Amino acid sequence: MIRMVKIFLSSSLCFYLLFGVSQSVLAAKVTLDSSSWGLEEGKACVDCHAKSSSGLTHQWKNSAHAQANVNCLDCHQAYEDDADSMEHEGSIIATIVSPKDCGRCHETELKQQQGSVHTKAVDIIKNRMPALAEHFGSLSINDAGCAKCHGSEVKVKGDGTLDSTTWPNSGIGRINPDGSKGSCSACHGRHQFSKAQAREPAACTFCHSGPDSPDKAVYETSKHGMMYEAHKSEMNMGSDSWVAGKDYSAAPTCVSCHMGAAGKMKSTHDVGMRDSWNLNEGVSTQQYLVIFEDGEKRELSTSDPVPRRGESINKMDGSMGKVKAVAFPKRRRGAMTKVCLECHSKNFAKNAMLQFDNVVELYNEKYGKPAQAIMQALYSENLLTPLPFDEPLEITYWKLWHSGGTRARHGAAMASPSNTWEGMAEVGSLFYGKFLTQVREVAGAEKAEKLIKQHINGSEHHEWLNNPNKANPILGYGKGSTNEN
Repeated sequence: MIRMVKIFLSSSLCFYLLFGVSQSVLAAKVTLDSSSWGLEEGKACVDCHAKSSSGLTHQWKNSAHAQANVNCLDCHQAYEDDADSMEHEGSIIATIVSPKDCGRCHETELKQQQGSVHTKAVDIIKNRMPALAEHFGSLSINDAGCAKCHGSEVKVKGDGTLDSTTWPNSGIGRINPDGSKGSCSACHGRHQFSKAQAREPAACTFCHSGPDSPDKAVYETSKHGMMYEAHKSEMNMGSDSWVAGKDYSAAPTCVSCHMGAAGKMKSTHDVGMRDSWNLNEGVSTQQYLVIFEDGEKRELSTSDPVPRRGESINKMDGSMGKVKAVAFPKRRRGAMTKVCLECHSKNFAKNAMLQFDNVVELYNEKYGKPAQAIMQALYSENLLTPLPFDEPLEITYWKLWHSGGTRARHGAAMASPSNTWEGMAEVGSLFYGKFLTQVREVAGAEKAEKLIKQHINGSEHHEWLNNPNKANPILGYGKGSTNEN
C-alpha cells in the first residue's frame, strides 16, 4: 500500500517508533482525534491493493492498525507541497511514512528516539562510506549494502517519484524527504508493524552481524542465545507490556537488554542509553551521554571535560546545543544491570560486568593503544599516505581493531566465551604476525624498533617477547611437549 502522510495513528496501538526528530517538528504537529481514522477514500485503496498487492493487504488486515480502523490513506495521505507528494488514483499521497508522520500518535516513542544513536546511523559512517563501500566496491555496494542498514538520504525526482539509488530503503537512520530520520519498518516490518517481530533477535541481527557488529554470532553462541532457542515458545513476544520477570523469563533478547522494561525500569526506544563503553573504535572509552534541551544526544569520552547543565556545546552535527543533563557511565551501567537482576543475583551481575571490563581494558592496553600510537606516529612523519586502505599496514590495522577487536569486546559484553577468545586470538595473530612486520617494512628497521621499544617493549603485556629462547610446548617442542617424534 502506498503511503499517505499527515494523519496520526493511535498512541494506544502497539507500533514502536524507532527514530527521532527535533522539538520544532513535534511542536508543528496537530494530534487528530481517533474519530478521524478510517478515511472513506482509503477503503478504495484496500479494495484495489487486495487484488494488486494481496500479501501487503493481508499483512495490514492482521495489524493493530486495521483493528483500530486505520487504513492506507490515514498514513499515506500527503499535501501537494510535501517534498515527496504525488498524485495517485485521484489522491495526493507520499510513498514514505516517516517517523514524523507516525509520531503524531506515537509521541512517547518519537521523543525517546530523538538523538538516539540509531537516528545518527548515516552520520556515523558518512565519512567512512567512500573508503569502505566505494574503494572496496562501488556506489552500488553502498546503495544495496551499507545504506540498507544505516539508511540512505532519500532523494525525490522532479515527478515526485523516488530516486532508485536511494529507494527502496528502510535503514535505521534513513534521512526522509520531510527532514525526519529513521524508518519504523526497520524493526517493525511494514505493513503489519508487529511488536513481536521487533522483539525477535533477528530484527536486530538483520544489521548487527559481520565483522563490524558481530552480534548475531555472539548472541547465538552465548548462554542467553542458547536458552532463547530452547524456550522461544515461552517468550510471550506479543505481550503489550513485555516486562522481564513478569511477562517472560526464559531468556533475554537484544531488546530485553538495550530497550526492554525490567522491574520498575520502563522500556525505551533509546537503544544507546544503557551502553557505557564504546566498543567499535580502535581504543574503547567509557562515555558520558549528553542530553540536550531539544532532545538531541551526544556521547563524550570520560577523558573529555564534563559539560555543565545549561552550557552550550557542539552537537554531533556541529551545531550548538544547550545541555539539559549528563548520564554518567555508572548510571548507564546501572540501567543495563537492572535487566540482569531479574534473573541473576547482584554479585553475579557485578562480577560478570567486571569480567567484561577486564577484557576491554586488556584489549586497550595490550593492543589498541600501542597500535593506535604507532599508526599516528607513522602518519605524522608521512610514512603512510592520508588515503585510507592504499597500503597493507592500514588494512591490517583496520582488521585488528574492527574485526578481531570488535569481536572480542562484543563477545565479553554478551557472555560468548568462544567469540571472546577467538576475537582476541585474531587480534594477537594480526598484531604479532602482520602488524609489527609491516611497521618494520614501512618505517625501516631503526625507526620501527624505536617505536616498538617506546610503545610495546616496556609493557608488562608484552614481557614474553623478551624471552625468545623460552620453550613453547604449544608449537610442539621444548619442555612440556607431547610431541614424541
